Amino acid sequence: SSYCFVAAVRVMPIADALAIAFVEPFVILLIGRLAFGEQVGVRRLMACAAGFGGSLMVIQPSFAAFGAVALFPLGTAVTFALYILVTRRLAQLVHPVPMQFHTAVVSALICVPLLAIGHHLGEPSLAITPPRGIFWVWVICVGLAATVSHMAMTYALKFAPSSTLAPLHYLEIVTATLFGYMVFGDFPGGLTWAGITVIVGSGLYVIFRERQLERQARIARLTPVAAPQSPL
Repeated sequence: SSYCFVAAVRVMPIADALAIAFVEPFVILLIGRLAFGEQVGVRRLMACAAGFGGSLMVIQPSFAAFGAVALFPLGTAVTFALYILVTRRLAQLVHPVPMQFHTAVVSALICVPLLAIGHHLGEPSLAITPPRGIFWVWVICVGLAATVSHMAMTYALKFAPSSTLAPLHYLEIVTATLFGYMVFGDFPGGLTWAGITVIVGSGLYVIFRERQLERQARIARLTPVAAPQSPL
């Protein structure tokens, strides 16, 4: 997930990459249906289709400008959706701090061999380049930000349902657009904004519908079932 997103934002505007990656709620819905047998109604499937259509509206100009790298955020969406599903199930069993530690260990076990192979083969994108000077400060800042954000998400999933937290994720598009404009001078074009609107609208509908279904199920559980009347 991190590799795909970092590879994308190396060449793409942050807001564009993040907007494409925000098909993640639809991926979670579809994986839940296919892998865990969760019920997904026609309206939510239509919202998923609309959300993927919105992502294509963002990908189209990005693909023309940056090539296949514009598809990397889709890889981020799929892998991060899997991460969310696993975290959602483990958050009730494992404390967020050891979970973060285990995640970091597994990540290191995957990355170190790749870096070693890339360094041996002379692949520039996988070359081991030790941080120097101010670069150390940026590396530490990225590490701290990633750790805090992942721990905050794990704590949130431990104490609140994902349907309650999901709408807050869309604030990332606003902050990403703001920082992208302030730092890099990037600002989404008209078609990108249209795609972002479709993605956000579809995502919020899915969240609203899931909340509605959860509320109906909760009411059904609390409503006492009337005892059958005697025919006599």
